[in-house]
Amino acid sequence: MDRLLRATINSWNGLKAAIRTEAAFRQEVAVLLVSIPLAFVIGETAWTRLALIGVVVLLMIVELLNTAIEKLADRVSREFDFQIGTVKDIGSAAVGLSLLLVGAVWLLALAQRLGLM
Repeated sequence: MDRLLRATINSWNGLKAAIRTEAAFRQEVAVLLVSIPLAFVIGETAWTRLALIGVVVLLMIVELLNTAIEKLADRVSREFDFQIGTVKDIGSAAVGLSLLLVGAVWLLALAQRLGLM
């Protein structure tokens, strides 16, 4: 039980740090807060609503991992390093692909709701 409590506290501290230091993560929190009620308007089934909210949460997870990679890379070296730059670019690409997935799921659900499919 002690391990679970420590893990929960560490997770909470990580979320607070991301909100405090990362503008992109704050924007994604705002998107999540808007997407939750909107998912109940657009989504006709529980699974659709879960998918709409879930892809936004997935985006936030990928953003947190990308942020962790970037902060670790900056800690290793502040000087330009091609390999570190590549690692950061790969993390950024993961966020970009997640954004495309979010857009695709939301557009598909909206098209379905409007009877276009």
